Amino acid sequence: MKLLAPSILSADLSNLAQQIRLVEMSGADWIHCDIMDGHFVPNITFGPVVVKAVKKCTKLPLDVHLMIENPDLFLEDFRNAGADIISVHFEEVIHLNRTINRIKEIGAKAGVVINPSTPVSSLVDIAEYIDLLLIMTVNPGFGGQSFISNSERRIKEAVELRKSLKANFLIEVDGGISSKNISAISKAGCDVFVAGSSIFNSDNISAAATELKNLISK
Repeated sequence: MKLLAPSILSADLSNLAQQIRLVEMSGADWIHCDIMDGHFVPNITFGPVVVKAVKKCTKLPLDVHLMIENPDLFLEDFRNAGADIISVHFEEVIHLNRTINRIKEIGAKAGVVINPSTPVSSLVDIAEYIDLLLIMTVNPGFGGQSFISNSERRIKEAVELRKSLKANFLIEVDGGISSKNISAISKAGCDVFVAGSSIFNSDNISAAATELKNLISK
């Protein structure tokens, strides 16, 4: 089953509850929360307080992507705020196996994120322990960027890695996802599709989310 995870990074935070309801009614499966600290990436978004508010607005799983330094210090905070999936960056975490185990211990699904320049093969020794692999298809830090063209190849590499290890993690993509490329990305083997600007910056949020959901369901 293919899953759509609208990213509230591009949503109108002053009208967040209504915008979340619109994507819920249009078939969204998860709500994606991009957490940025202005250090690991050159932007600042929001923290556990907003995640907690989002949790009150929806019964959908909250997919929390930590683009922050020292994420180990904040795992419990985001879990207590309502995170169902917590993903950390391969490039930031030194003792990744320990971090993945800790995320699971506190009751969340555990994901690892890789930047566009990080080889998929880097995950060979952690892949069998994770629930989610998030492949960044733009350089993290800002919404509205263009999809990096070699990302489809990287998705296929992740599919092969999963197969070779007999692992069962989901493959997620984030960055530049739109109706123009989502079908090809799905065909490459992606399971979860994060979309922000293409949904929340559209004239009709419901229609945009419905279109993406229909395209990945074919």
